[in-house]
Amino acid sequence: MKTVKEVSKLTGVSVRTLHYYDTIGLLKPAHVTESGYRQYDDIALERLQNILLFRELQFPLKEIKEILDSPNFDRGKALDQQIALLEMKKEHIENLIGLARGIKMIGEKTLMDFTAFDTKKMDEYARQAKASWGATDAYKEFEQKHASLTKERQTEIYTGLMGVIAEFGAMKEKNPADASVQAQVGTLRAYITDHFYHCTKEILKGLGAMYSGGGEMTQNIDRAGGSGTAEFIHKAIMVYCR
Repeated sequence: MKTVKEVSKLTGVSVRTLHYYDTIGLLKPAHVTESGYRQYDDIALERLQNILLFRELQFPLKEIKEILDSPNFDRGKALDQQIALLEMKKEHIENLIGLARGIKMIGEKTLMDFTAFDTKKMDEYARQAKASWGATDAYKEFEQKHASLTKERQTEIYTGLMGVIAEFGAMKEKNPADASVQAQVGTLRAYITDHFYHCTKEILKGLGAMYSGGGEMTQNIDRAGGSGTAEFIHKAIMVYCR
């Protein structure tokens, strides 16, 4: 057990913030002494670590609480999402550093480049990551559709999805705006709607960002369709959603 002051010293989180996390139910101490002193065990510290990772990615406290309290919460899955988002954040920061150095060397009036400020891909991935913990109607629909399915049927559905994904792999040499590629995006969207949840264009854009965002999902897609398939699908979806 660690006292609130010990936890503060260990993590860099102020005592006042830890008290606030307790008040809003985000991080409860494992035990409160008769004198009112908070004590934290390893389980509480693990939850705090999750909180800090999500906070580093600028998730609001309310959403962090919903994710951590979700009955579907999987630490491994959360870490995969956090790693993917942190890698995107790292790339974003490196792009900003490169821009700043370019401005210093060439001059601001010469280097009028604003692409380094674009965070759409990261924002879409974060939105979809939040949705996957059951906070949206789409995820609730997914839960309802799959609740009565056998594991064999669920496997069939996911295998079918990867089959649709794999077909993109054979199209990678084409322009993402090609009619046949766009028709395949429509097939993907329809498959998701039929078997998972109503796939709006907004949700489809989020999925595209997740597909190309790195981590296990990107690896699985590239395994099904060949290297670069995930990024190709993302580009095709962006054209489709425009």
